[in-house]
Amino acid sequence: MRLYDAHIHLTDESYSSYLHHLLAGLRAMNMVACSVAVDLASSKRAFDLFIEYRDVVKNFVGIHPEAAAKEDLDAFAEMFSHNIKYIDGVGEIGLDKTYDERGISSYDAQKKVFGAMLGLAETSGKPVSIHSRKALDDVLQILTSYRLKGVLLHWFAGSKKQLAQAVDTGYFVSFGPALVYSGDKKVLLRNAPKDRILAETDGPVAYSHCFANLSAASTSFLVSVAYAMARVLGMNYEEAAILLEKNAKSYLST
Repeated sequence: MRLYDAHIHLTDESYSSYLHHLLAGLRAMNMVACSVAVDLASSKRAFDLFIEYRDVVKNFVGIHPEAAAKEDLDAFAEMFSHNIKYIDGVGEIGLDKTYDERGISSYDAQKKVFGAMLGLAETSGKPVSIHSRKALDDVLQILTSYRLKGVLLHWFAGSKKQLAQAVDTGYFVSFGPALVYSGDKKVLLRNAPKDRILAETDGPVAYSHCFANLSAASTSFLVSVAYAMARVLGMNYEEAAILLEKNAKSYLST
């Protein structure tokens, strides 16, 4: 039985001083982390960081919507093709209207990059990890144009109607540490089919309502997420852990 962290940013600089301890901890605790990148630089860095940890790290590369306006798609596609054997998925990718509102990354640029990332995932047969803040309807519509191996709507925060649409299409949804204290997240989890749910930490995000506002890490937060899921679903911890492992393997097709 292995716990899978479906979405964590292990390439983030916040982890740099103790990353090897985290990776060793994943092995010691029999966990697997799906590490997502946010741009070309972090995607390239991941190949060096995780080459010796392929047994516990699933390496996702991608361009986050926040970085859409500044990234070179041709350079990314070249990097992708040259390193395909070290790539397990495409992410974190998606759309986010707040970045357009703040003047960080236009929505049109985000859509162009998102389409390019989905194209790479489609042609390579890799699963995707998707960011959809304030843009879930657009994301769901765009996804219908692609034939994708596995789709995760990470940190799902949509409505019950959007949840039904997503899971009916075969997509996975993930829940993180906020599930420990958020009533809204618990309602969404109860309404999700058990075979479509995954657990994540989204580290290094810190949680002001729990975990002493520390940066999230698989080795210290994921067990609590799985336990919270078990309580919400009326299962014991072992049953929930087995379910989550089965779902993660289905998403990743490992």
